[in-house]
Amino acid sequence: MPDARRNEDPTPGGHPSADLLYVPVRPHRRYCVTCFFRTPGGRRTAVAFTSGARLLAALGQDHPWIRLSVTALRALTAPLGCTTITVDPVAAVRLDGSRRTRPGPGASLLPGARAN
Repeated sequence: MPDARRNEDPTPGGHPSADLLYVPVRPHRRYCVTCFFRTPGGRRTAVAFTSGARLLAALGQDHPWIRLSVTALRALTAPLGCTTITVDPVAAVRLDGSRRTRPGPGASLLPGARAN
């Protein structure tokens, strides 16, 4: 897994790639597993961010991630029945108007949604 603290990981040519997204993952044994969420309507969605800063602001400074193209993310998620990708979701807002820095158990990034 690439160093999650670097802002831009170069492609094999040495230049950062604009078409790679930052995809949140969770460690599972020796592998990383893509995180899924649910939209407010209950539909399963993969989540990706256009920058590492956006991902870390929404999920917390210690959340692991990998960089994938949209094509690669779709190839990973489609066999699992997830055909939707949500890019740059905002953190959920509490009823009192304060913003969560990291979703808790049972919470989602998408306002009004359920976690998977």
